[in-house]
Amino acid sequence: MKDLRLGRFTVSRIEELLGPGFAPEYLFPDWNPAVIEEHRDWMVPAFLDMKAGRFISSIHSWVLRTAHHTIVIDTCAGNHKERPDFPRFHRLDTPYLDRLRAAGVNPEDVDYVLCTHLHVDHAGWNTRLVDGKWAPTFPKAQYIFSRAEHDSIRTAAESPGVSRSIYEDSVVPVMEAGQGLLIDGAHALEDGLRIEPAPGHTRGSVALWAESGADRGVFIGDVMHQPIQVYRPEWNSCFCELPVEARATRRRILETCAEHNTLVMPTHFAPPHVGRIRSRGAMFSIAFGN
Repeated sequence: MKDLRLGRFTVSRIEELLGPGFAPEYLFPDWNPAVIEEHRDWMVPAFLDMKAGRFISSIHSWVLRTAHHTIVIDTCAGNHKERPDFPRFHRLDTPYLDRLRAAGVNPEDVDYVLCTHLHVDHAGWNTRLVDGKWAPTFPKAQYIFSRAEHDSIRTAAESPGVSRSIYEDSVVPVMEAGQGLLIDGAHALEDGLRIEPAPGHTRGSVALWAESGADRGVFIGDVMHQPIQVYRPEWNSCFCELPVEARATRRRILETCAEHNTLVMPTHFAPPHVGRIRSRGAMFSIAFGN
């Protein structure tokens, strides 16, 4: 997709992977196949591959450029990471950094890296292998984690599993390099940019809100995995850790976006990847594109 303009801000999408992802009945425990016929006009084939029986899923970063800063939001799965429990992300070798450079951004140009949360497909490019050791991919950046998210994965890493792997290869090297910044609650990056808690998918999930003049946008991480959740905001993914909080956060963000014509920029929506929320009484719809 082409770069987006949000007032004085420029937004680029850096793709890592795009293709069939999870089966609907796996991703959404409350899945009802009847929604396919109700929403077939936009859902099939753009967002749901009927032959494969899987949603189309994108794994990408957002790069937000202001007059003062270059900010990478979520860093995908990363190359060469040991993720045997997640075959889609295991020992990848993608041209992610080439795509970043093609967008006009070198790793050395990045001032901030924001991880909306620390799942396997959101923190991998925090680091890369340098002489056999994991080192921060963005050597001059401050990496921003919510303290609640950092503390949660640190605790989870005490037991074997993917959380230990993510923590050891994608978080610890950043902290040991002195590049980690832990935040509590809301946090302003600069005028018009604020990080706010968005708990539910994980305990410490955050969203980044951008406002410039009359333009507004929000980077929501995994508040929604698929656009069907706009129409079914009560549907959590199977990965949501706090179900009640996840539903409340999703509805709050949808309401705010509908009220202020805010461009929604998730991490996993298939092309065109973004959209604007419209109110439908007590429910919502989405107009795809910017």
